[in-house]
Amino acid sequence: MMAASPEIAQKQLQDEGCVVMRVTPATAGKKKRFPLTLFIQELVALLDAGLVVTEAIEALRASSREPQLCSVLDTLLKKLYEGCQLSQAMAALPAVFPPLLVNTVRSSEQTGHLPEALKRFQYYEQRMELLRKRIKSTLTYPGIVMAVGGLILGFLLGFIIPRFAAVFDGMKNLNGSARFILWWGKLVDQYGMVLLAAVGAGVTALVLLLKDPRVQRVLLRQLLRLPQLRNQHSLTIMVRFYRTLGLLLQGGMPVVQALSLTRAILPASHHQQLQKVLDNVQAGQALSVTLDDQQMATPVATRLLQAGERSGQLPLMCERIAAFYDDALERAIEMFSKVFEPLLMILVGGIVGLVVLLLYMPIFELAGGLS
Repeated sequence: MMAASPEIAQKQLQDEGCVVMRVTPATAGKKKRFPLTLFIQELVALLDAGLVVTEAIEALRASSREPQLCSVLDTLLKKLYEGCQLSQAMAALPAVFPPLLVNTVRSSEQTGHLPEALKRFQYYEQRMELLRKRIKSTLTYPGIVMAVGGLILGFLLGFIIPRFAAVFDGMKNLNGSARFILWWGKLVDQYGMVLLAAVGAGVTALVLLLKDPRVQRVLLRQLLRLPQLRNQHSLTIMVRFYRTLGLLLQGGMPVVQALSLTRAILPASHHQQLQKVLDNVQAGQALSVTLDDQQMATPVATRLLQAGERSGQLPLMCERIAAFYDDALERAIEMFSKVFEPLLMILVGGIVGLVVLLLYMPIFELAGGLS
């Protein structure tokens, strides 16, 4: 069954007269992700057609065939039949509906503009998904280059060099590269399986370490020492911050509450700055001034915020600032790709070329001696 926690699931089953022996979270195996974007799109279409929320979800339930989707819709309908609002029904399923969507729906319920609020959230999700894909695509090419370079290097060290070692075995007056090739060839012949197992264990340990959140935080801190990466990381944070803030403000949410909800999308390094912004805004200071003081706005963003505060169009200005940062991030990612990818190709090619040079240097010297 679908529930917010094992305790709630146990209580619901006991209320239905069941004897609960054990509650196990359904984490084993790969679960299909709930199609949140498709759900919002279909819900908006039904609401625009004139259906009320309960009727729209009933229509979606009648046309659903997937067990997970049916379970989610049944839970929503149950809450709605009990008299809950849609935001309260969504809040009962925190694993499916993010807090940002729940608060967006809650604010629209007070104004009666639920379809518009859902459309704004859908646009927000599309922009954030585009940003994530852009960053992933930037990192994919270097990963492929390093993986292919590692495979080529492994093939040279595990197969080609031992074959060359057989050529130099028994020869006298070998130079340094030939002695290294002969030593490595004998090492692979004697302990080949041990070396292969050690490499496999090392790769597995590296993958497990990279999945550890603590290791990821340490690596991120080290990478952010590079000015270019630090600037891109800051732009990514600002894009999410201003787009989320604009989404919440467009739904009619007060500035203080909207700022509090943006904490969830900011990294821990920015929580202290955001808390100071909250304290200053609650003390009566203008949002543009306190964001500028906490270095969470560029001069251009500060001017746009000031214009939004004067004209009452602060949500629109936040969206424009997010678009401005988005364009700057696009240019930064493009510049990073143009500089980093050739350097990586040179590095990987240099390592492979060095191994090939070590292989052929003794042959060149031998050919020179014969001539």
